[in-house]
This record gives sequence, structure tokens and C-alpha cells, in this order.
Amino acid sequence: MFSGSVAQLNRWPVKSLRGEQPSAALFDHRGMAGDRAHALIDLREKRAGRVLTVRQNPELLSWRSEYRGDVGEPPTLYGPDGAEWSWTDPGLPAALTGSLGMPLELRTADGQQDRGPTVLVTVEASRAALEDELGAPVALERFRPNVHLTLDAPAFAEEDWGEGTAITIGDVVLEAVGERSGPCIRCAVPSWDPQGRERWPKLQTWLIEQHDNKFGLIMRVTQPGTISTGDAVRVDF
Repeated sequence: MFSGSVAQLNRWPVKSLRGEQPSAALFDHRGMAGDRAHALIDLREKRAGRVLTVRQNPELLSWRSEYRGDVGEPPTLYGPDGAEWSWTDPGLPAALTGSLGMPLELRTADGQQDRGPTVLVTVEASRAALEDELGAPVALERFRPNVHLTLDAPAFAEEDWGEGTAITIGDVVLEAVGERSGPCIRCAVPSWDPQGRERWPKLQTWLIEQHDNKFGLIMRVTQPGTISTGDAVRVDF
């Protein structure tokens, strides 16, 4: 067993856009409520109907999204020029198309995380150790987690936390259950800085060569409730 606390919460209202850091959030059958509940759909001929991500266009990271009210309400988007757009504004698709240079449409649906309605958990000791290994700052936002923990576990211990791992935070229980849960196998997205301005290939190469391309944990909510920053955490195996 390991223990610690919640250091930070991150929610990404629109998939692949920059997000927000709420002080508290509901976790239920959707994962983190409101997380990736909105997405941009590629309308280019060869990718028509597919979700648009940073892998196709890093410029997505020049846009930011947040909920100004309840997560059931439309989010607000902020363009690279600072302009504000409501998700329901009829002019938003054209503004995004002009900014990103590709035709697209908007879609709202729960559970648009890459692995379905899951929660991505990261650990501060591992992020700090990765910085030491690379000799350069590693922004947490590169990994787009939902829950970031401080634990009394050694750095990278979570690389071996598979099925049966349970993280209890107040009334909420997150478990490594279901398909593709447990250690998170990373794609190329973390190699882009959080604003999408520059790529750092060495980060992805290092994770592949030194950590089997793992960073963080994919978990599912088995007992719903609200998590707040500062909440006590217990990890069981």
C-alpha cells in the first residue's frame, strides 16, 4: 500500500485542446465528468468522420477550453488571438477551420477518451524523476492527465501496477479493470509542448527506450463521487 494526496486535477473539455484545472470534479461512469465531452471531427476526404487530434494538427494546442458553469453546459473556447467562442456559436466551426487550415465539424458525446470513459492518473515522483533523467523541464500538461498524485511510492513504481490496482480518494475508487487499463502506453502527443509550438522527439524516444513507453495509469471509476485537490489517497494492489 502507498499513500499520498491529490496534487492537481486537469480536465480537457474539448479533446486535444488545452484545458482547465478545477479544484474539484465529479467522477462517475463517464470517467471525469465533462472530460473530452466535446471533439472536433475531421471532414477531409481520407479522414472524414474521425476525431481530430494533436497527432494530425498540433495547432489544436493553440486553442483552450473551459467550463464556466456546470460541465453539462457548453464550454467556452479561446483562440490563439484570445477571442472567446461559445461551443454553440454558429461561427465557431468556421473560426476553427480558418485557424487550423482544415474543414471540420463539432461533436458532443461523453466518453471520447482514447480508451473509452477512463481516468488518466500520473504521479509527481515519476514526472520529477523524468526531468532528472532528461536534464530538462517536463511539463505535466504534456501527458494530459486527469488526476496528478503525490505518493510515498518510488518513482516509476506505477509502471508495474496492473489489474487489481485500486486508488481510493475519499468516496471515489479508481481501479485498473477492463480493456487496456493499467500502465498507459504513450503516443506521440507528449512530445509536443503544451502550446503545440515545438516538438521534443527525445522525450518519446526516452520513454520508449527506458520505460517501455509507459507513463501514468489508465483507470476506471468503480465507485463514483467528487475528488478535490488535497484529498488523501491510498493505493492498494
